[in-house]
Amino acid sequence: MSLFKARDWWSTVLGEKEEFDQGCLCLADVDNTGNGQDKVIVGSFMGYLRIFNPHPVKTGDGAQAEDLLLEVHLRDPILQVEVGKFVSGTEMLHLAVLHSRKLCVYSVSGSLGNVEHGTQYQIKLMYEHNLQRTACNMTYGSFGGVKGRDLICIQSMDGMLMVFEQESYAFGRFLPGSLLPGPLAYSSRTDSFITVSSCRQVESYKYQVLAFATDADKRQETEQQKLGSGKRLVVDWTLNIGEQALDICIVSFNQSASSVFVLVSEGTINTLIGNHNNMLHVYQDVTLKWATQLPHIPVAVRVGCLHDLKGVIVTLSDDGHLQCSYLGTDPSLFQAPKVESRELNYDELDIELKELQKIIKDVNKSQGVWPMTEREDDLKVSAMVSPNLDSVSQSTDVEVGADLVPSVTVKVTLQNRVALQKIRLSVYVQPPLVLTCDQFTFELMAPEMTRTVGFSVYLKGSYLPPELEGNAVVSYSRPTGIPRVSQCKFRLPLKLICLPGQPSKTASHKLTIDTNKSPVSLLSLFPGFANQSEDDQVNVMGFRFLGGSRVTLLASKTSQRYRIQSEQFEDLWLITNELIIRLQEYFEKQGIKDFACSFSGSMPLQEYFELIDHHFELRINGEKLEELLSERAVQFRAIQRRLLTRFKDKTPAPLQHLDTLLDGTYKQ
Repeated sequence: MSLFKARDWWSTVLGEKEEFDQGCLCLADVDNTGNGQDKVIVGSFMGYLRIFNPHPVKTGDGAQAEDLLLEVHLRDPILQVEVGKFVSGTEMLHLAVLHSRKLCVYSVSGSLGNVEHGTQYQIKLMYEHNLQRTACNMTYGSFGGVKGRDLICIQSMDGMLMVFEQESYAFGRFLPGSLLPGPLAYSSRTDSFITVSSCRQVESYKYQVLAFATDADKRQETEQQKLGSGKRLVVDWTLNIGEQALDICIVSFNQSASSVFVLVSEGTINTLIGNHNNMLHVYQDVTLKWATQLPHIPVAVRVGCLHDLKGVIVTLSDDGHLQCSYLGTDPSLFQAPKVESRELNYDELDIELKELQKIIKDVNKSQGVWPMTEREDDLKVSAMVSPNLDSVSQSTDVEVGADLVPSVTVKVTLQNRVALQKIRLSVYVQPPLVLTCDQFTFELMAPEMTRTVGFSVYLKGSYLPPELEGNAVVSYSRPTGIPRVSQCKFRLPLKLICLPGQPSKTASHKLTIDTNKSPVSLLSLFPGFANQSEDDQVNVMGFRFLGGSRVTLLASKTSQRYRIQSEQFEDLWLITNELIIRLQEYFEKQGIKDFACSFSGSMPLQEYFELIDHHFELRINGEKLEELLSERAVQFRAIQRRLLTRFKDKTPAPLQHLDTLLDGTYKQ
């Protein structure tokens, strides 16, 4: 055991392939218990909000089921979570969740449950603000010296500060010369906002100056502030640091009334800073006092009181490793009692030993039966995809074009061991794939009963789905009233969205996959997409998606490479993913376990950025068309009113070509 390693008090891994950042972690008494015990609140970019109350039985225990108080999927990515007095009329703590285009404030409460799980927690949406600009981060505090409530300030990606006074929007101000948003913090002592601009200098803005400056909604098209609508926004002070900042935290020291620390910092006396070498440094003032090693790279560091243990360090990595740790070693509080010397009675020892052996034997027998019945699933879910497409397609209202859209049948089987109630089956596939029916409900299933439901899947839109994997989720209640969830995944066939096509020798976009095994015949990997030829080693194959785009797959005869090429960059992904999956399945059947794929080329960022620019251009054109349509609609209604006035007039009057103008406006 090393003194320079953080001692693991409690840890867990959040979700699967989820991503986190520095604003995704918060510690607070969010359920207002009043006992001074913090809860760990974590939000992810996948939209999952989790609240933990760690209480390990012994140091280093992993997360137990009862440690997770709440887990809810909010669908939108969570950029930041904070806890404060965000609801008017009460000083209770509420949870603020910042999404890219929305700010939501929730109340977290617990109710005593009627099953063995104990208290059940739920969140209730108090209010939300839809944001006109994409958010980056936020801060909160008693802006302007208000008492008993907290105000929220959100910084957008284009450098605008939006201030919300709880349920109402106050004002918005653009920071002068803003290019990229930086970290944002609020100093209650000076009543000012502190940020780091893209010029790599720390800037401070007084709240009063922001409140009386020009309103951001009244700016001209040139993004310059009007001089006549308010005072110009002036920075209070600046400091050039010459580096890009990661985070800002306001901490207090004995030497000065208030200090600003730029980087990841926590605490009131000591400062904790994490780096990319898995180290956590403890500074007092500017002196390094301690360095400890973490098992992961922290992107967020917090200090709180958990389970009557003060000063617990909570760290979160970008891939979801959440750990509560402490510094130093475990104190040894055990003192060996004094042993009284006495003569040993071997007969009594033999009797006691036999009794203990009998108890151990009985426990081992019971463990061989009882845990098996506990682990046995109450409900088994299995899905089977038909190997052949439907003879009569079930597709309706498709938007693919002239191609006949096929469909495939999927059957989901439910097998229950005990009597179950309120069984609800939900099936999900990636759009534009749709289901003929995605919800099934069964009120009651008797023990040892089997239910099978069937539905068809087909492509409805003219674009490609991100993957061909579906998910069947079953929620039900046990006879004791405990809710449970079971799920299973299934893969849809490639021929559902793709047809054999003519290979193309030239293409605008190409992707090369390297492997560590000899090339495999494409005919064995993609049966049904090429005709059987005399040469069994088919090294080129064409695919034509139902939307019209084409992809060509080539296998090298001499090297261990595969090339995917297409005229459109976004069409490469589906065939590339399908090729890797089928190669892995092929070598697993051969008993080869060390198969690996790699990509040695440069990242195709230029094509990716071109797609983003094209998407942005389409959004701009869409807004222009909406504005033009709104203008024409106003003109059309004005002409209608004029015509209606002429028609109601008792004295006939000439229309003065109003009917021609109405027809022309309608055609526009």
